[in-house]
Amino acid sequence: MRVIGIDPGLRNMGWGIVDVFGSKTRHIANGTCHSSNKETLAMRLMSLHRQLSDVLAIHQPDTSAVEHTFVNKDGAGSLKLGQARAICLLAPAQYGLDVAEYAPNQVKKVVVGVGHAEKQQVDHMVRMQLGAVEIHSADAADALAIALCHAHHAQFAGRLDAAIAKAGAA
Repeated sequence: MRVIGIDPGLRNMGWGIVDVFGSKTRHIANGTCHSSNKETLAMRLMSLHRQLSDVLAIHQPDTSAVEHTFVNKDGAGSLKLGQARAICLLAPAQYGLDVAEYAPNQVKKVVVGVGHAEKQQVDHMVRMQLGAVEIHSADAADALAIALCHAHHAQFAGRLDAAIAKAGAA
């Protein structure tokens, strides 16, 4: 199963892709989609959509996951981040992918073991789980963590479905 994790951002949108084979996880690629604050909001969103669509076309993931964003005191900033997040949901859906959503604390709990981990801890654990990988940016590290979180949940769901099917057959 190939998983893309996406970390929403209007200026920097991180993405990370892993392949999952049973209990083994392998890094495929990671990067950051950028937009310039010198452009209009519509042009920035279009640019992010185009860049993310290119990543999806090149790497052809089987499923996707996006991190929930938190609301901060800056209402206008939160609204713009929400619009960038919509691109993160839209692009994979256009490619026919399921889009899972995870809270930041949920991602940290799976990857680090504690829900209130610092960014450096997340980055460190992503590197530990994926080996000697060059990570493009902090946003890409977050996206890889989101992909790892989704892979973990998908594996658990698969084992649960198999156990239920086995119990039903008995």
